[in-house]
Amino acid sequence: MGFFASLDTEGYDRQYSDKQLAQRVMVFLRPHRVRVILIAIATILLSVIGAITPLVAARGVDLVKKQPSPGNISFIFLAILIAGLLSWCVNWYRRRITVRTISSLELELRVSAFSASMGHDLSFFDQYPAGKIVSRITSDTRDLANLVTLITDLISQVVQAIILGGALIYVQFRLSLILFAFLPIIFLIAISYRSIARKVTRQGMRAMANVNSAIKETVSGIAVAKNFRQEGSIFEEFDEANRQSYRVNVKRGLIMTLIWPTINTMAGFGTATLVYAGGWSVALGAITFGAWVLFLQSLDSFFFPILNLSSFWAQVQSGLSAAERVFALIDAEPAVKQIDNAPVPTLKGDIRFENLGFRYNEKESILEDFSLHIKAGENLAVVGHTGAGKTSIARLICRFYEFQSGHLLVDNQDIRAFNLVEYRKQLGIVSQSPFLFSGTVLDNICYSCENLPDLHFIEDLTHQIGNGEWLETLPQGLQTEVGERGARLSMGQRQLVALMRVIIRRPAIFILDEATASIDPFTEWQIQQALSLILANSTSILIAHRLSTVKAADRIIVIDNGRIIEEGNHDGLLAQGGHYATLYNTYFRHQSLAYVEQVKALVG
Repeated sequence: MGFFASLDTEGYDRQYSDKQLAQRVMVFLRPHRVRVILIAIATILLSVIGAITPLVAARGVDLVKKQPSPGNISFIFLAILIAGLLSWCVNWYRRRITVRTISSLELELRVSAFSASMGHDLSFFDQYPAGKIVSRITSDTRDLANLVTLITDLISQVVQAIILGGALIYVQFRLSLILFAFLPIIFLIAISYRSIARKVTRQGMRAMANVNSAIKETVSGIAVAKNFRQEGSIFEEFDEANRQSYRVNVKRGLIMTLIWPTINTMAGFGTATLVYAGGWSVALGAITFGAWVLFLQSLDSFFFPILNLSSFWAQVQSGLSAAERVFALIDAEPAVKQIDNAPVPTLKGDIRFENLGFRYNEKESILEDFSLHIKAGENLAVVGHTGAGKTSIARLICRFYEFQSGHLLVDNQDIRAFNLVEYRKQLGIVSQSPFLFSGTVLDNICYSCENLPDLHFIEDLTHQIGNGEWLETLPQGLQTEVGERGARLSMGQRQLVALMRVIIRRPAIFILDEATASIDPFTEWQIQQALSLILANSTSILIAHRLSTVKAADRIIVIDNGRIIEEGNHDGLLAQGGHYATLYNTYFRHQSLAYVEQVKALVG
């Protein structure tokens, strides 16, 4: 099984004992304790009925043998019929309430797992593929819930076997000893498979998570794959993950199928022994014919729970492995840690970096001894080459990542002391690739609104940007469907919708990671109008790629290798002829009107 080495565990994975897993499941079942008690009562009642039925049948055989009258036969028939009907009713009620309880358990497990994943910072999602996280929230929670259902069935059978065992000892002690002698051997065989069964099941789940991850990544990037004609390549990646899952689960199945024939063989030896010993006992008059019938009937009641456990051993181990994966996700420690959970007042937006150090990993240092003061209401443009640390500054202000040293203060308060939810409500963020959710333009503008604003208010806001002409270009205006990830809109339209989403929130701190995509001058003018509405009322950090955005800033800082090497306004930095002038000539100069006129003159 050396191929298991290729199925890496996640960094937050951990192993739990069966006792720990049972305790965690009981925590989730605690709110449903009344239902659990009713299930337990129904299970015991069902077990009693199941144990009494063969006793009634055995006593009936002896009674009919002594007095073979129609009345006795009818009495036995009615007794067994009533027991069967009662068993059906109790079992129906037990399964009905079990389904409701297990469905609630699955619901709450998914909520907890999803909430835990949403509580992590972005580094968590950078490190672990989304498809594998989705697999834990969906497939693994379902497997865990199925395990609880299976256990309730097994408990019912075990309780029935215990009750029947007591009756067997009372009826015939010697034959009971023969029957019980086989149980330790069968239990020992079943338990010996536990460790390897858990291992192969866990690996099977990891392999399936790899398949889910490959599918999600492929579907998410299908447009790029088709554009570069890489359908064959992505199919090969999926096929490799899928075949690995096939190999792992085939070997898992082969291992899991060993236990059933082994235990079934032992049960066969037990049955043959009891038939032989019981038959001789009847012939010698040591026991009655009915007692022998009782023992033959008891074989199923005794061996079935153990054989059932072995038969469902794959599901048991699947459920336990699923429990480990679900609880590992829930228990994973977030990298972003708050030192307090203080309520957040209305922020002014004064931001200070004091000797701050930040790295994404041990080998990748981004900011070292970094200091920066952004005054409340200031519009700061951050420029620099790719990888200089511009976006990292914005992400730290948003608390998407944890810094390792120094201090980050907002309004002279340590950012780690704020309640994160309240703090982020006062942030407005537009990323380099604006993300729109499936739905209408209106849905996306009001995405973070606690209450739906008045439609006329939103329309008035939209008309403050280019007199609303950008909205008129959409087929149904605010009710236009944007498609998945905003695919039905142009990049410029997506940016305008994303900016409108921020405008309606009126944030204290605004962060713009400007897209580099080329857009027409009219759309750029509309975007600048939208930006002006935000910049007038907030502290703004603009990671700028457009000359118009840079020139509109109150201050510009130039970042290189995590350090501020220049700062000032556009004209002053350009006059210095330093790093900013180089960046301007490389990235911004071609956007200027003077450059366009110069090119026209040269062409003319």
